[in-house]
Amino acid sequence: MLRYYFKLSFATRVLIWMLIGSLIGLTFGEEVLFLKPIGEIFLQLLVMAAIPLVFFNLVSGLSSIGTVGAFGKIGVKVFVYYLLSTSMAIVVGITIMSFTKSGVGMALTGETPDDIGQMPDLGVVLMQMVPTNIFRSFAEGNLIQIVVFAVLLGVVILYLPEERKKWFQNGFEKIADLMRRLVELILKASPLGLGALMAATFGEYGSGIVGSLAGFIGSVYLGLLIMVLFYMSIVGLVGRIRPLWFLKNTAPLYATTVATCSSLASLAVSLEIAEKRLKLPKKIFSFTLPLGAQFNKDGTSIMLAAILIFTAQAIGLEFTFPQMVQIVIVGLLISEGSAGTPGGGLVAAMLFAQAFNLPLEIVAVLGGIYRLIDMGNTTVNCMGDMVATSVVSKLEKAWSPNYEMENSEDQ
Repeated sequence: MLRYYFKLSFATRVLIWMLIGSLIGLTFGEEVLFLKPIGEIFLQLLVMAAIPLVFFNLVSGLSSIGTVGAFGKIGVKVFVYYLLSTSMAIVVGITIMSFTKSGVGMALTGETPDDIGQMPDLGVVLMQMVPTNIFRSFAEGNLIQIVVFAVLLGVVILYLPEERKKWFQNGFEKIADLMRRLVELILKASPLGLGALMAATFGEYGSGIVGSLAGFIGSVYLGLLIMVLFYMSIVGLVGRIRPLWFLKNTAPLYATTVATCSSLASLAVSLEIAEKRLKLPKKIFSFTLPLGAQFNKDGTSIMLAAILIFTAQAIGLEFTFPQMVQIVIVGLLISEGSAGTPGGGLVAAMLFAQAFNLPLEIVAVLGGIYRLIDMGNTTVNCMGDMVATSVVSKLEKAWSPNYEMENSEDQ
């Protein structure tokens, strides 16, 4: 039995323990609450690694761009596209969850602290984004200030002489890789940690949350579908590329994203498809695809917004319009710094909920079904990168329209 168990994929083991934990919680009720500390230790380990992971990931990604001149005309277009599409993805996630209200069915009981969901006004948020003491920001876990510091540091590295710049790039990349490995190590405890949390949650709240979890999955995939339709409209209307031809030629990438649930792991396939199937210009795709793997995560952004609104609905909290604007801004910053590795989005979701003083336990329960939505998240993340690369190549007139039309007929 043990030999067979360890031959199963990691995702399958997580789902098995999630199911076992749920059944134990439903069967024994509040008697299994003694398992809750196991899950909470798992949460604390994730949060412990999350802040340095985001910081070093951001600095490493920015410093690896090359030179300030690399931004240029192409860089500006790509960055504007990434920022707008990510902002739209967050808005889509908020809108879908506000419409479906799947978190309301959780019907969580009990008292919540007074500061749950409290946020300062937008002007204060913008002012507080700039740290006065970065060491205090790290000590307090102020993610927004840490992200701002990371962005500024990454830009400064780009201005350094080539030799010194390489030294910093290599150093930050190695530390970023180390932090990713730390998160991977912690995530190995996911079956036990998430199983314990599922048992405690179902033991405390009963079967009333099952429908909410199904509603959450459906809501996220509806948001992802809307984003795919948006991509195809951009491909067809702006890029003048046939959407079906585009989807057919990029299809091998989506098989990889579903299997790996990792934007970084899928990057090699993205580069190969861009060069050999789409035949995009190397000077563009070699810049935009690695950049997108780190900074363009539309699928993750939909999931982040959905988790935040779901958690707020579960505790009976409603956000005002100014607060929604803040959610978009903070979500944009957090999604840019999330790791493109399996489970990276779950870590970002915890930071997102923590930024608005929302209970992490609900996020952890959703972590039990994270793999089910991470397949779709990663697929949309990588599709967005390919769309941006193709459209920018067309707008720059670096990709022959005759080639794409001839191949669309051949296909």
